[in-house]
Amino acid sequence: MKIKDRLSLYFTLIGSGILLAVMVSLYISVYTIVHNDFYTHLNDRANVAAQVYLKADEISPDSLTQVRNRFSKNLHGEVTRIYDDRNSAAFIKDDEQYWQEKTIKNVRRYKHLEYANQNRQVVGNYYKDNQGNFVILVSAVDQTGKRQLDSILEAMIVVFLIVTITLFLVSRWLAQSTLSPIKSVVRQMQLIKSTNLHLRVDEGKGKDEISELANNFNRLLEHLENAFELQRTYVANASHELRTPITSIIGEVELALNKERSPGETKKTLQLVLEESERLRDTISGLMELAQVDMDYTIAQQSPIRMDELLWDVQAYWVNKAGAEALQINIEHMPDDEAMLTIPANYQLLFIALNNLIGNAFKFSSQQPVKCNFYADEILIRMQIVDSGIGIPKEDLDLVFKSFYRATNSHNFVGSGIGLYVTQKIIQLFKGTLQVESVEGRGTAITIQFNRN
Repeated sequence: MKIKDRLSLYFTLIGSGILLAVMVSLYISVYTIVHNDFYTHLNDRANVAAQVYLKADEISPDSLTQVRNRFSKNLHGEVTRIYDDRNSAAFIKDDEQYWQEKTIKNVRRYKHLEYANQNRQVVGNYYKDNQGNFVILVSAVDQTGKRQLDSILEAMIVVFLIVTITLFLVSRWLAQSTLSPIKSVVRQMQLIKSTNLHLRVDEGKGKDEISELANNFNRLLEHLENAFELQRTYVANASHELRTPITSIIGEVELALNKERSPGETKKTLQLVLEESERLRDTISGLMELAQVDMDYTIAQQSPIRMDELLWDVQAYWVNKAGAEALQINIEHMPDDEAMLTIPANYQLLFIALNNLIGNAFKFSSQQPVKCNFYADEILIRMQIVDSGIGIPKEDLDLVFKSFYRATNSHNFVGSGIGLYVTQKIIQLFKGTLQVESVEGRGTAITIQFNRN
């Protein structure tokens, strides 16, 4: 059964159950009122009978006439009997003893009695009179009350059926309207394949569970897209980037073996082989780093990482590698609450990302000192890595984050063009942003920012 059908059924059952309970309570109340009212009428008939037969000598003739007129107007199926001390019928003949002695004795015992016998209602009163002690029993059928109750019951059944059907139709429409965004999300999900993982599901403008579902699905798509892109990048570029330096090395060595060369030419060949080997080493290192990020990207275990402590760890690494003054950290602002320095991330991946940026800064500034400005408050954490190197041409700024892409002025430096691509993927994984500002010939500033909102 579909969710909308279940919701319609549950809503209808709950609504109908409440309505049925209300109607049953109302019917019982009306039934009680009608029966009690008829008992009052029977009690009046008993009092009138007492006045006609027992009090006739105590009231005026006019009053007696009025009482007898009232007594002559019988109720439907009315039976009235008066019994004396011997439980024998008095005043009104009763050849077949309409009421049993047990009933008469109960009236004498309790002084007043009301009960129902099938569709008849009975009232019994005990009277003390100067002529003796009498029991008056009156019985009748409340035909008018029964018709009223039957009419009310029929009306309730009709109303119940109409309301139940209306509840089902309305609840089905509400369920369909409420779940229509889910159907839209499902239709959009069906369009997403491995070849178009860049597509996203519309999250809408609400903040309900459906928007949350769409948001989490989009996050999953983002992870999958990045993982697929990393794999495609690795496969597509590894062979080309490895083949080029190896082909160059083989060609130079074959040429050196096939022809006698002077020491200067031999040295030049060896220098070329060395450069290509270093390029090959850097490419392999970059590809291994890319493979590591690819492996960890979708399964990266996140934990609270203090960004200031991570930065000090990176500085310690570069102090050992490039000297005490190589990486200069400038603390611009720190929050009062140390918890504001923490973000959920993976330590190893963030270390790789920062290391790539700082390594590039040293490389393209010919090992000149690099600055890192650190700012943190209750809203954001920002790190800006600034160098005074060759900078990036304006036309290359939008391309430097592509895999294996190298700026036009960087070909004299050893590298593979993987570092910034890997760094951007890592920063995006942890909901950060990466911005590059550069002036060719004057230096580059790369800013990492994590917003808490």
